[in-house]
Amino acid sequence: MTTSGNGDHSEIHGFRIDPVLARSWLLVNGAQPHRFDRAAKSRADIVVLDIEDAVAPSGKAEARANVCDWLSAGNDGWVRVNGFGTEWWAGDLEALAKVPVSGIMLAMVESVDHIVETAKRLPGVKIVALVETARGMERISEIASAKGTFRLAFGIGDFRRDTGFGGDPMTLAYARSRFTIASTAAGLPPAIDGPTVGSSGLLLSEATAVSGEFGMTGKICLSPDQCHPVNEGLSPSKDEIAWAVEFLAEFDRDGGTIRNGSDLPRIARANKILDLARSYDLPIEYEDETIERDHTAAPSDTYHY
Repeated sequence: MTTSGNGDHSEIHGFRIDPVLARSWLLVNGAQPHRFDRAAKSRADIVVLDIEDAVAPSGKAEARANVCDWLSAGNDGWVRVNGFGTEWWAGDLEALAKVPVSGIMLAMVESVDHIVETAKRLPGVKIVALVETARGMERISEIASAKGTFRLAFGIGDFRRDTGFGGDPMTLAYARSRFTIASTAAGLPPAIDGPTVGSSGLLLSEATAVSGEFGMTGKICLSPDQCHPVNEGLSPSKDEIAWAVEFLAEFDRDGGTIRNGSDLPRIARANKILDLARSYDLPIEYEDETIERDHTAAPSDTYHY
């Protein structure tokens, strides 16, 4: 029988989830306010109004005003702000301190100071640190551990321009690994991967699978159409959910006691898969209602699976 979730949130426009678990982070050009409402009604887990890369220098002030007006009208969203040290950083934070903003994505983070100084001006506001340069990568563990860092995000485009790296997953394997290791070591939710450029569904699907393989559970999206495939790709699959249910049922049938050294990590993985499935309102098929009770936790649990 199905005892958890109806799996229909992908059909509910504007559905939002906890940013700890958010998969699709949709960037929306702050200079184009006519796109804001469409984004809010999309399948994005998080809407990020962009007043950094998407906006020309001459349009920064107007884009900032557009974003603040929209947030002041009672709409929910995050904002990607200009990097520390730019001429717009202080003005961005001053304006956002006066409106209800859910969180910010700070561009071009290269040191702990960038996070600390930003957090001072927006106390209590969640900060996603967007690491986009070799300098930032060299300090990524410090950035992850900084007071105020909520999650890490990989700015792939700028990182490739800075380093000269290509876009092949193998080329960027080291960089993605650094994000996952730094996030885990600092006790953060898993990192958010950079966007995939282009409209190819197959390319997006393959890129999202790569994100998942490297333990990254979020991905920046460039259009509303990308959000649903990213959400599906970064959610537990039907096979993973079925495995989790079957494993925990088998564990119960064997007496619910640890049998060997592989049980604890498998219990942790199974419970995390089912926790995520419930969070994303995915259907879970149980043959026996008693299986849904809590199980022994692994020595250290994480946000990923």
